[in-house]
Amino acid sequence: MKIPKDIQENIDTTFDVIDTINEVKVSPFFRDKTMQRLFSEKEEAVSTGFGWLSPKLQLATFVCVLLINIFGIYQLNKTEYDNNISDFATMYELGAEESPSLFN
Repeated sequence: MKIPKDIQENIDTTFDVIDTINEVKVSPFFRDKTMQRLFSEKEEAVSTGFGWLSPKLQLATFVCVLLINIFGIYQLNKTEYDNNISDFATMYELGAEESPSLFN
């Protein structure tokens, strides 16, 4: 067990060490450089995720989808499609029955 005299000596040496601490001289631009590095790393981490999804690419994608839809609607409204379906139905006898069935 330590005696109080040893404890007092430890306290005194601790205070002596505190007195020897000096102020550190830092370059005046150290803070600016550090802040710039911190913020540049954060910006790079955020921008790498969706960098390919730029507004120009979004607009080009929208135009392509719009053109494909317009072309599809135009092709759907052609009368050749209806004629081809009618010919197919009559060829394979898929049309509406004209003769009465037992279940009617």
